[in-house]
Amino acid sequence: MKTIDTSAMLDTPTGKLAPPTHTGALGRSMSANKFQEVSYPENWCARCRLPIPSSVTICPTCGSSLDTSRSTSNLRAVRKQQRPPSQTRQSKRDGEGERSLRLPPIAQSDSSAVSASPNRFRRFKDFLTVGPRSRMRNLSGSSNSSNESDISALPSVVASSRGRGKKEDKRGELEELASSKETSLTSMGLLKEEFEMYCLNGTVDRLKGLLVNTFASWKEILLCFKDRCGRGTSDENHHGLDMAFVHYTYETILKLPHDVQKALLKAIITGLLKESDRREKSVEQLRVYLVLMENPQFRNPTTYVVFAHLLRPLSLLADQYHHYLVSWFRQYSPQHFRELIEKVNLFISIRLFPPKKGDLPSPVKCSWWIPSAIKMLAILYASNNLSSPLLVDYKTFYNESLDHTDLMTEYYAWQSPQGFVTMRFSFCQYPFILSMSAKKLILQKDSEHQMVATAQKTLREKEQRRQAVTYGSLFLSLKVQREHIVEDSLRELVTKQRDLKKKVKVTFLGEPGLDYGGLTKEWFQLLIGKIFHPAFGMFNYHKETDCYWFNPASTDSDSEFHLIGILMGLAVYNSIILDVRFPLVCYKKLLSPAVMPNKSAKGCPLGVAPVTLVDLSTVMPMLANSLQSLLDYEGDVETDFSHSFEISYQGYGHTHTIELKPNGRDIPVTKENRQEFVALYVDVLLNKLIHKNFSKFYCGFHRVCSSNALQLFRPEEIELLVCGSPLVDLGELQKVTVYDGYTSQDVTVRLFWEIIESFSLEQQKSLLMFVTGSDRIPVGGAMELNFKVSKLSFSSESKSEMLPMAHTCFNQLMLPPYKTRKKLKEKLLIAINNAEGFGLE
Repeated sequence: MKTIDTSAMLDTPTGKLAPPTHTGALGRSMSANKFQEVSYPENWCARCRLPIPSSVTICPTCGSSLDTSRSTSNLRAVRKQQRPPSQTRQSKRDGEGERSLRLPPIAQSDSSAVSASPNRFRRFKDFLTVGPRSRMRNLSGSSNSSNESDISALPSVVASSRGRGKKEDKRGELEELASSKETSLTSMGLLKEEFEMYCLNGTVDRLKGLLVNTFASWKEILLCFKDRCGRGTSDENHHGLDMAFVHYTYETILKLPHDVQKALLKAIITGLLKESDRREKSVEQLRVYLVLMENPQFRNPTTYVVFAHLLRPLSLLADQYHHYLVSWFRQYSPQHFRELIEKVNLFISIRLFPPKKGDLPSPVKCSWWIPSAIKMLAILYASNNLSSPLLVDYKTFYNESLDHTDLMTEYYAWQSPQGFVTMRFSFCQYPFILSMSAKKLILQKDSEHQMVATAQKTLREKEQRRQAVTYGSLFLSLKVQREHIVEDSLRELVTKQRDLKKKVKVTFLGEPGLDYGGLTKEWFQLLIGKIFHPAFGMFNYHKETDCYWFNPASTDSDSEFHLIGILMGLAVYNSIILDVRFPLVCYKKLLSPAVMPNKSAKGCPLGVAPVTLVDLSTVMPMLANSLQSLLDYEGDVETDFSHSFEISYQGYGHTHTIELKPNGRDIPVTKENRQEFVALYVDVLLNKLIHKNFSKFYCGFHRVCSSNALQLFRPEEIELLVCGSPLVDLGELQKVTVYDGYTSQDVTVRLFWEIIESFSLEQQKSLLMFVTGSDRIPVGGAMELNFKVSKLSFSSESKSEMLPMAHTCFNQLMLPPYKTRKKLKEKLLIAINNAEGFGLE
């Protein structure tokens, strides 16, 4: 038996009966007044108009006696007798061969029922809001010309439920909702009530049908999740989606049985297959992609085949659609933005290292999986960089599973001209996904490769000239005096320019120390301390930010600035941590450009970066705040500030003035041009005033550290590479410490760590300086230090007064077994406070 939607007949603007709506296999599309003939069941109830089994004489719905005259054989005759003459004539005009489909008539209610209740439904349309199942089960109203009916014409159970209102049982309300004709989700309220009904009676079929119908059609997804409270439409700045509804839907799905979740995935596949045939993409499709990307089921490796086919079309979109996605992702909350990044990164990690063999398709068959996922991360990364403040820290994009891949193969494939021509994929094309440890390893290996190549070149030249090869010729050997360390170092570096690519070996004249790394560390620290001394006048110290900036008044120190650049380059090249306090904008300028251009590229500015007030605040925060106040001022800027396009600065006791633009002295700063004034002011301070000195510094740095691997780094990462981390985590250091002659449970060792924990931060840094030659933690954490505590035994009582010693070349502390805590602390403090100079055991 076919069903007919009776509610569509009743709920009309005019209140009159409308033709029934046919569903399922009722036949072809029909015009408004022409219908197919449909087979009715044997009997109908004249009161509630519902089908009744032939073996029943009383309607189970309303309790009315069965009117046998309403059988199918007599139905059309009865309906024809009750039809008004005008309708009969209209039917004849429609055509003799056409038969119009009509439902059984609605029986008139008796007058006694009218007075049974004072409450009234004004129209059938009003009654339909009670609930679809109640309407279908209990309707027995009368039919008149205006289609109005008194509530007394309805069965008593319906009238009482209408009168009780909020006293109706919750289960009954949910059952009424379950009979709704909605075939897909339309609101969060519907989803909540359907889920509540599932929790009450355990029936999930209705909810499953709604979800499947919604996600199987992209049109339904758009209708379901559009933002009804907001814009509801999409443009470049607004995606027009109700993301709260999206997230609630997925949270609900995770609470449903496994078969429902599986059916939902099949529905998503159906939708993807339908849309894959469409060659032309649209903005509306992007909105659907956003909804599907939020699905938490894609964290499960069993769903990765579906997830991969969702990522692929996103990665292949045209640039104009990528711009939409970049803009839309900026509207995400930091939490959901981070979850999306973690989801894609997890997909990449498990694709690289599956938990079980055979869990995923062969990498040969799905080589496009990882490139598609990383391109999706690139869109998210661009969106994060354009957000102010950043939605997440840049380290959130790191994928540490890549640390266990063959990074150098990836690097050389990226550098290979053949790889560039063939467009071979490499992780180095998307450096934001590489962790700091991975980038450091690539730079270190590349530097070692250059060192070996330079040493081999020296050997070949010596052989060709028939000269003796010495051990020192394979290194950048520097001989300096402590008293004249700046002058000696400058002389040595100038005369040995060809050896800058070799590994550094330092000898302090008059000292017997052998350099296995420790002397080099101290040479760097002593030289940096001397050059940054205020007496040299090369840098200005800014107490607010505890950093140094280039002195624009220093015009005769070109060689010294070049030396500082070489020192920083050598430190990075030899993996040495320096205690230099440059602001972040300095490293930003060092990477502008990241690789020094060829001599043929004339006119290319070196060390000139686009700068903003944020960059200025890392050097001179008070000045940056003043300029921001100028931008935010609502009053008369020209009168109240009285500024012109001219600035001044102090140098060696003199005041220097400079015009920001031609005739700037005569151009007042107004509300209209203040943006230009601030931009020029910042650019002059951070670029133009120091351009000569910084270009020398830039050339010195890239003279040594001329690796293409620098293109992989952000300014923050270069700062961490040069300076290390200032944070000292004693707990982590204690976990990775290795003991020689001691165990972690020995009394001396336990007293040592108790004393170190009681030290101030400065004392802890002094201990690190004493043992490792640096007070910073390198990239990768304390694990990279290889910190070692060894037992220093003494044979006689006189030697029990020995101080602790350190081998900075190997980060090794030689600690005697002192008997008391007081003596151990005393000897440690003496050692770390007098830690300059080297000797031989």
